[in-house]
Formats: sequence, C-alpha cells, structure tokens
Amino acid sequence: MNNPKRVAILGSTGSIGTQTLEVVRQHREEFQVEVLTAQNNFQLLIEQAIEFEPNAVVIANDEHYAAVRDELQPKGIKVFAGAKSIAQVVEMDTIDVVLTALVGYSGLIPTIHAIKAGKNIALANKETLVVAGEIITALAKEYGVNINPVDSEHSAIFQCLVGEFHNPIEKIILTASGGPFRGKDRDYLSTVTKAQALKHPNWDMGAKVTIDSASMMNKGLEVIEAKWLFGLQREQIDVVVHPQSIVHSLVQFEDGSLKAQLGLPDMRIPIQFALSFPDRLKSDFERFDFANFASLDFEAPDMDTFRNLRLAFDSLERGGNAPCILNAANEIVVEAFLKDQIGFLEMSDVIEEALTKVEYLKEPSLEDHIETDSRTRELAKELLLKIS
Repeated sequence: MNNPKRVAILGSTGSIGTQTLEVVRQHREEFQVEVLTAQNNFQLLIEQAIEFEPNAVVIANDEHYAAVRDELQPKGIKVFAGAKSIAQVVEMDTIDVVLTALVGYSGLIPTIHAIKAGKNIALANKETLVVAGEIITALAKEYGVNINPVDSEHSAIFQCLVGEFHNPIEKIILTASGGPFRGKDRDYLSTVTKAQALKHPNWDMGAKVTIDSASMMNKGLEVIEAKWLFGLQREQIDVVVHPQSIVHSLVQFEDGSLKAQLGLPDMRIPIQFALSFPDRLKSDFERFDFANFASLDFEAPDMDTFRNLRLAFDSLERGGNAPCILNAANEIVVEAFLKDQIGFLEMSDVIEEALTKVEYLKEPSLEDHIETDSRTRELAKELLLKIS
C-alpha cells in the first residue's frame, strides 16, 4: 500500500476545512492530517486535533493559545499561535500537500511559504491568485509545484482539461448560481438585509463567500483566478448564470466542442479530486440523477445590477495591482455589510471609488501588493465613515 499523503489544512474549522476532514474520514488510508490551523474557533480546532492527531496545530488568535496548548500538548501535538506561525508551519518536511482554505488575503503569505518549501497546493483561497497571480504562478513554476484548484468552477475546468492539456482553449465558461438575488433589480437590492444575503439557494459556505456570491463578487474573483490558473486572456473567459448549479463550468476548444463537468453542488467532490489527483477515489457522496431535473437553465449575468462582476472584469483587463485593490476594498465592505454598517449596493460604490483613488501600479512587486492592500483598506474604511 502507498504511504498516505500528508496534508496541512489551513483553515480547518471553516466550511472548506470541515468538508476536507469529511473526505479524510472516508479515506484514512489515502490521507493523513499533518497540520490543522484556525483563526478563532479553538474549541472545534481542539476537537479536530483529538480526532485526527496531527503533528501540529496553529491557532492564529494567540488569545486562545493557552486553552489549545493545555488540551493538546499532553497528547503529543505541537501547538503554535499567530499568523506568522501559519506561514512557518507549512514548511515542515513532513507535509506533502497544503490545502489553503483561509479566508481572503490572509491566504497569500502562507501559500507563498508553502510553494517555496516545495509543497503542492490544493487551492481553495482564490484571493491568493486574485491579489498576486503573476507572482504565485511564477513561483510555482520556479519551484516545480502543482496548484490544484478546489473551487468547484475551477475544478470543473481542470477536470475538463485532463487529457486535453496539449489542445488550446478557445474559451472557458464559468457558471454562477446567481445567488439569492438572481433576477432582482436595484430597487429591491437597495433594501436587502444580511440575513437575506446569507441564504444561498444551493451551496453551504462561510459568511464572507456567501455575501460575495450574493453580490456576484465571488464570480468576479473566480474570473481573475481563472486567468492565472489556466493562462487565459480576458476575452477567453465568460460567465453564465445557471441557477441549478449542476453544470459547474465548461471549456470550449478551437474545434467548437464544449466539455462540461456536472454533479450535485457538493464541495467534497472538488476537494477530494484536488487532493487525490490524478486518481479518482470512490465516495459515498449523493449522485446526480437526471430524472430529478426536468430542465437546466442558463442566462447572461446582469452586470449593470450586479456591478461587482463588471468591476472584476475591468480589474482583470487593467491588470497590475488593480485586482489587489478590488479584493482589499471588497473584504472591508463585506465585513461592514455583515455588521449592518453599509447597504448592499453601497458595497460596489466603495469598491469602485477605491479603484479610482488608490495608486495604480502596472508591474507590482510582492511588497507593492502588501502596501496596496494596506492602503486600500485604510481608504475603504475612510469611505465607510462618509457613508455612515
């Protein structure tokens, strides 16, 4: 029997992290948990560590360090604290693959450290490529590291390309559910609440990603991520709204053929494929049955109402540090919306203004991206004060 892949799960207590551990439970002979990390949910981190017995855990919020240490060190599990520890722990020799499920910009630096340590990446943190796609892809090439996508849409593209890597892509089509507000107009959106926005019709995700889905920013970030994952230009990326979330995305080749990957909306499938590639492992996940779906619907996205998607396409076309500005401003406004400090439509207003006011850099370094992120967050908070 082959030795199991030793996995570090960054963000193990979140939606993707907990579903990754469900995959591991089904395939104990294939995967071994080496590292678990969490931001604040130390109780769940402790429970996970007791069950999966990793080599080490990291609690990013050091206020919880003592509680985690006292529970786990007697069991022989190393315990570390702080964001810097997450970036350092991924360099451990005993790790084969790092699954990055951290939320937002926080995934960037640990992913860079993991790549430089020669670890293959299972990427669930799209913001890493949104913020610094050119740098990340260059590093992956330099260090001979594979980046396997975990997002269902990018996993679908990846799966459609297996056996086709020598054939040029004419374009890809990313599908979007449309979220809870599909078909609604700006008048309706002007009064929606966070409770409404958090009710996604198909997917079970964390709060930040769910709000991004409702505003179509999630699809915008995926558009930018797709450019770097698959080496595409703006004109090679389309988005179509598909409310049933059965067709996860499509590839169109130069002969006009389309390949699509289908399945029920279950994140465990792309997680498992990213970890097991090039193999497919047997699972007991629910199967798709055409008899339960009399029709599948597709429609063009409304980028006038859902401006975040247009802003993302514009940022992709502009390049440089524009996607970094887009992402940083979005993280601030989503947090504000979840705290009832800003209206749903006002999120796009702040993002658009940030894109015009933060200094544009055509060829940013990593240090430039870090500075851009910091400056954008400051500006977005200033703009929020004017709104409130």
